[in-house]
Amino acid sequence: HVQLVESGGGSVQIGGSLRLSCSMSGSTAGRFCMGWFRQVPGKEREGVVGFYTTGGATYYSDSVKGRFTISKDSAKKTVYLHMNDLKPEDTAMYYCASSLPPCSKLVASGYKYWGQGTQVTVSS
Repeated sequence: HVQLVESGGGSVQIGGSLRLSCSMSGSTAGRFCMGWFRQVPGKEREGVVGFYTTGGATYYSDSVKGRFTISKDSAKKTVYLHMNDLKPEDTAMYYCASSLPPCSKLVASGYKYWGQGTQVTVSS
């Protein structure tokens, strides 16, 4: 079993930046699929980025490509979502998710473990 805890959300102005963190604990040995998702009330959960914990391809949604990046600190078992040039449409609850391979990239139903979410609000 894997536990995920997100942090780093908050309020930011248009064009600003935030860094979200996702700390993993529990049975984390081996290669995992990781993803960041976001959701606004009344809409489906949207995949933002999907990647492997041990490296390889990273998949970004078109809506964030060129603005969001991920990084990892294996020693801390933490992954980060670096969000730049934030827009009002980035406002959402952001979730970290993980699962064992095969990876579903940006498809939420393919992830087994989820964090509780952290709110990001972008405004003028």
